[in-house]
Amino acid sequence: MPRLKFWIIRLIDLFYPLFRRFMPIQTYRYAVCGGGNAVLGTLVFLMTFEYLLADYQQVDLGFYAIKSYNVALLSSFLVTFCVGFLLNKYVVFTSSNLRGRIQLFRYFLAVLFNLLLQYVLMKILVEAFRIYPIAAQLITTGIAIAVSYLTQHHFSFRVKPVK
Repeated sequence: MPRLKFWIIRLIDLFYPLFRRFMPIQTYRYAVCGGGNAVLGTLVFLMTFEYLLADYQQVDLGFYAIKSYNVALLSSFLVTFCVGFLLNKYVVFTSSNLRGRIQLFRYFLAVLFNLLLQYVLMKILVEAFRIYPIAAQLITTGIAIAVSYLTQHHFSFRVKPVK
């Protein structure tokens, strides 16, 4: 893992001089890792939905039937949750001195909060303000990214004061 971490950081930081004037290194790494993770999530969703579940409207679990797009969404969430946590822990917020299991639990809470925030914002923007869903999604994504960075920085991966 240390060797992989080294190469990921080195690759990401290669382009940092272009952004140095606009943001600190940690924010830049967060943006790159988050953007890469979002692309990964989209690819996992598409591969699951289009290729693995292409012939199914629903996936029957015996006790419950789940729509195929929800299975694809769940598979995307599981992959991006794991990859996102590892990138945040080992690439972005490397100075955090909280225990790994505490970071994981807090990361999970932050992700759930962010998911709920996006859901509420989408309902408000689309149903109350009648904003077109794609435009509403872009607005909520921007807000969610900012909130997510703050919760990850100040909650999930914060640096505990040394006594």
